[in-house]
Amino acid sequence: MERLLSGDLYPSPHRLSLCGKIILFDCKRASATHDSERSELIFCSLSFEREVNAFVKAADGAAVISRKRSARVDVVKCKCAINVQKRVTTPCVLVTKKSKKGLSFQYSLLTLSSSNRLESCIEFKLPYQMRDNVSILRGPTVAWSHAGNVFHASLQTGEVRQIPLQLSHCVIGELPLHTEQVFVLGLQSLPDQCSNTHSTGQALGYFVQSGQVFDGNMILPHPYVCITRCILVLSAEKVDDVLKSAVVAATSNQQLVLFENGIVKDVCQLPFDQPENIQVVNTGRNGCLLVISFHQGHVCAMWKETFQIASHWSSVSSVHVDDFLGCGTDQMLLLFKDRDLTEPLEKFLLTDLCGISYSRGQDSGAPTTPPPPPENDLLTLRALESRLQSGLTVLQELQREMRVKSRVLQQSVQALTNAVSGRETILSQHEQEGLVALWDCDDDDEDEKLKDEKTQDMPAVSSQPQVDKLWHRIAEERLVVGVMLTTDSSVPVASVSLSILTETGQSSTPAVIQAQSQVFWLPAPCSSSSSSSSSLPSAHTFSEPAAKRSKQHNVGRPTDLNTCRLAVTAVARLTPLLISGCVKCRVMLHYVQRRDAFAGVSNPTPVVLHCGQVALDIHSNFQTQLLKTPELKTDDAREDLLSLMALLDRWVFHIDSPDHSLGDVDSWIHKLAGCRRIEASPQYLLLNSSGPSALMLLHWHQISPFQGELSVHASQLQTLQFLDSLLAYLPTSCSIRSVRGTRGQGAAQMLPLALEKELVSLRECVSLLLCEEEEEEEEEKRKSLGHEETPEPGSVKGLQRCREVFQGDVERSKTRLSPLVDVWRYRRLTQNMSKLQLDGDLAALLDLDAQRTLLS
Repeated sequence: MERLLSGDLYPSPHRLSLCGKIILFDCKRASATHDSERSELIFCSLSFEREVNAFVKAADGAAVISRKRSARVDVVKCKCAINVQKRVTTPCVLVTKKSKKGLSFQYSLLTLSSSNRLESCIEFKLPYQMRDNVSILRGPTVAWSHAGNVFHASLQTGEVRQIPLQLSHCVIGELPLHTEQVFVLGLQSLPDQCSNTHSTGQALGYFVQSGQVFDGNMILPHPYVCITRCILVLSAEKVDDVLKSAVVAATSNQQLVLFENGIVKDVCQLPFDQPENIQVVNTGRNGCLLVISFHQGHVCAMWKETFQIASHWSSVSSVHVDDFLGCGTDQMLLLFKDRDLTEPLEKFLLTDLCGISYSRGQDSGAPTTPPPPPENDLLTLRALESRLQSGLTVLQELQREMRVKSRVLQQSVQALTNAVSGRETILSQHEQEGLVALWDCDDDDEDEKLKDEKTQDMPAVSSQPQVDKLWHRIAEERLVVGVMLTTDSSVPVASVSLSILTETGQSSTPAVIQAQSQVFWLPAPCSSSSSSSSSLPSAHTFSEPAAKRSKQHNVGRPTDLNTCRLAVTAVARLTPLLISGCVKCRVMLHYVQRRDAFAGVSNPTPVVLHCGQVALDIHSNFQTQLLKTPELKTDDAREDLLSLMALLDRWVFHIDSPDHSLGDVDSWIHKLAGCRRIEASPQYLLLNSSGPSALMLLHWHQISPFQGELSVHASQLQTLQFLDSLLAYLPTSCSIRSVRGTRGQGAAQMLPLALEKELVSLRECVSLLLCEEEEEEEEEKRKSLGHEETPEPGSVKGLQRCREVFQGDVERSKTRLSPLVDVWRYRRLTQNMSKLQLDGDLAALLDLDAQRTLLS
């Protein structure tokens, strides 16, 4: 690469940026022969080098446009556009060739390929010269205005076409949609009717590709169409055939206006008039800038989030937005005018207004590039950043403490009000608020131990779990059946599941419906109100302490079923059930009962318990109280939550940030649109979009300021979308590791692990077997050579010995190609491989069964 010479291009070439490089286009004449001249389109690609703080030449080239001396060739416009056929963004330059008499104009759109070759893309002839509103858009497509009409030519059409609408004050733009991008927007009225900005003319839009007409008021209101000078569409989508868009437009009234769905959302006064172009600079975490170029060489930058002017410049010949430094974010390059300089890129400013700034040959008040800080300053900055992170962590902990204190005070006031009014008070468990006793009650613990010892000595009243309640929910094509259980016996149970039996009345033999069961641990009931005073799901249950203090949440769960209440759910498909309008189903509880909780499971006792019947109605729907009002603490709300947890797949992620603290993730989740806390179980948050398939349950557990655990109950696509949004909030150095996935994922991981173990073991066993045989052969060879006398090298006996050694080596080589192994060793190898293959077959069966369960 070399510096750009002053004679390569004219002083004011046309420029564009692509992939971090500046490309310059210009036309010049060159002598072909002594009697003729040819007109060429030349280009030069330059890249920025930080070491020399200048742009250096990366590539150049030329293409012959005309070989006639009388023809005049000029560059009309150059811009980057998407080539639909190649699906890449390519530089495009529009050139015109005027005839000698000036009666016709030949236009050519050329593209610059990746191999730095100029290729002709579109050619057409016009009886007039393009002057107004010329745009190069996706396709590539060339669109322009002339005599009150809008014309376009694209690579797909191959000819010039006119849009069939008579529009005044046309605005040509591009929408980020999949099928319809290039549009023309204008007023369907007489030109003199738009002299007043409050005209009532109808704003119409026209898609160039499909020829479809749409309501232009969804992009710009009709009073703004006739005063809009340039436009930029930030986002656009079609929802139920209705266009939704976010647009910024610069008007002739020296204003920049933000529109959302055709409604004015924000306005900012511009420092200059006659705007020509709007560009977006994405600076990463620092936000986005809107860069507006003006006719007289003025440029201003505005923050997109606040709509406030950030900076402005004058005497600018062109401004470009790209990642010129290759750092992953955008910067803007301002090229300044200078009559004394012959090199076009000798006076510039490269900045993002967020710490990056490179300048050359100008002192217009822009910041210069600061020198790199020394090592001591870097260490000081890191120490200060660490202290700032620690202070932020302490502040977040205090904010969390204040939220807990506020909730406890609200519950206390509510309890006092209920006591005065004579109403029953329902308080949440202290574990849900992260509270424990301020002092330990040793006497109470000893009393509890004595009670437990007496209970173990007493005979059990009942060896069966007690069914508290049976409920069911219908969600789309699935049925959820749940049972609340309490175990008042000292005999533990295990392997708990539910089965559903149909009872349609058409057959005396009930049919078993395939279902998938889950077990949820619940807090033990408090006094008499067992179901109304419990929340979902929780860990160990303690008595309410007199005084409380905050603690970090400790994840745990009981190991014996007789110490906690249980909620057992089963999920089944509705297709085998809904044979008629109403179907009755029996619900059976299955569990294994053992005499000793620490005994082996060699002789388990399977027990089946009839829980009751549920009646299904084909017209029922998943319109639960929990989805409408998550603030409820009723039994139905808790059952709804258990049903959602049974329906949705569960994902657990461990988030680790070694360099920076995670921040207040809990508050960030609270700020999501549609996020509400479930009061029946406050540790869970509900994201409700529309219908049960769009639901999401979230549970965030902060292990330390730098680590946390996130539980997500949702589909795989929703989980990935949520993690993508979360990664934008978390520090860049953090890592997210999946701890536990959806149902059946463990079985799916067993199969590849078993196959990998089988392959590794086969390779090691065969290699060890062959190595042992070779070692024995070498040992025998050394023994045979050691017992015989070594003959003289030059004698006949020595030659005969060398021939025998060579022949033995040849035989051993043949043996290695088809080795003979010991029968006992081979039998041991086959036995080991048979065991590994059995493990692989078992893993494959489990994987197949898990897939069938998920599909059912």
